[in-house]
Amino acid sequence: MTRLIVAAGGGGDAAAAAMLDAALHGDRDPAVILTYAWDRLIIDPVPGPRGPANFTGLRQLTPHVHIVPADAQPIPPAGSTLPRLAAELPQAFALIDPHHGAEGVARQLEELIAELSPQSIDVLDVGGDILARGDEPTLKSPLGDALTLAACARVTAEMRLLVAGPGLDGEIPAEDLRERLGSRIHTLTAEEVEPISSVLEWHPSETTAMLAAAARGARGLCEVRDAGLLIPLTDESPTVHEADLDEALQRNELARRLLSTTSLKEAEARSREVCGYSEIDYERNKALWLTDQATKPLDADTALSHLAEFEADARARGITHTTFRRLTEALRFDGAQRADLRALLITSHPDQYTAPLWRFRGA
Repeated sequence: MTRLIVAAGGGGDAAAAAMLDAALHGDRDPAVILTYAWDRLIIDPVPGPRGPANFTGLRQLTPHVHIVPADAQPIPPAGSTLPRLAAELPQAFALIDPHHGAEGVARQLEELIAELSPQSIDVLDVGGDILARGDEPTLKSPLGDALTLAACARVTAEMRLLVAGPGLDGEIPAEDLRERLGSRIHTLTAEEVEPISSVLEWHPSETTAMLAAAARGARGLCEVRDAGLLIPLTDESPTVHEADLDEALQRNELARRLLSTTSLKEAEARSREVCGYSEIDYERNKALWLTDQATKPLDADTALSHLAEFEADARARGITHTTFRRLTEALRFDGAQRADLRALLITSHPDQYTAPLWRFRGA
């Protein structure tokens, strides 16, 4: 018997789930984490979430649930961080397949519960957009979380809905989430980040990076994403709260509209009706743009010159931190150059590396 954690939104939530599992339970009997393979383009150049057909080497656990082992491989040109997570972390990662809608994800959950007889089931969202209504103008990527919420609502097993790092995803401001959150169950600490510290060196999730940095004591204003969203890092940032799953479903119009969906295409159509867009459309458009950008060798002088310009502008706007994902795009490099850029900046200015974020001088 083990624990089951459903990572509601994707790869970042999967890494955070592993951190929270270790924080709350130590290293005994690591949980099974059910998660999307959905890495938002900087790792995965193909838009949308991966399904079992996009991998080789998966291990079938039940008729509709596959485990992603360390030696699994995404089939090019798709990419995925899950095999590397499986290689570096003790938890087992099971693949959410959203291509059969909420009905299919619910079937996966039911099979996992029957197979594992878990002692507990937690649904984890980092940031809190799972608590959205669906019409908020700041929402950018509600589909994955809403589909997870709809699937969980179809399952009769008792589940606990957890939100870590309220507001860190930049979707719903932390102050707007306060009345939607229940009791605080934990505040993450620097020591509790250590089990995933190696993952944070390479994983592209900005939200999980900020959660970890806040647990390590980072405070200030962090700029993220290609759009340059500003995220406050406060004493509330490393906290974990429980929320009411039924109330979340009643509030979330998109999740309710997804309850009867049987395909990802149908789920996207519901998202366009409720939210006015599907986030996968944005990924499709950005993927087309990225294919036109040829990867060039990283020029150190150019990178450091662009950094100085970006840093001066950021300081003038009161920004204290940023992510390496944001730096990669703001300095006009592509995702394939992220690791080289990161290594260059840390080597050149080690005092500004506030793992896993970049701190601007004078902040």
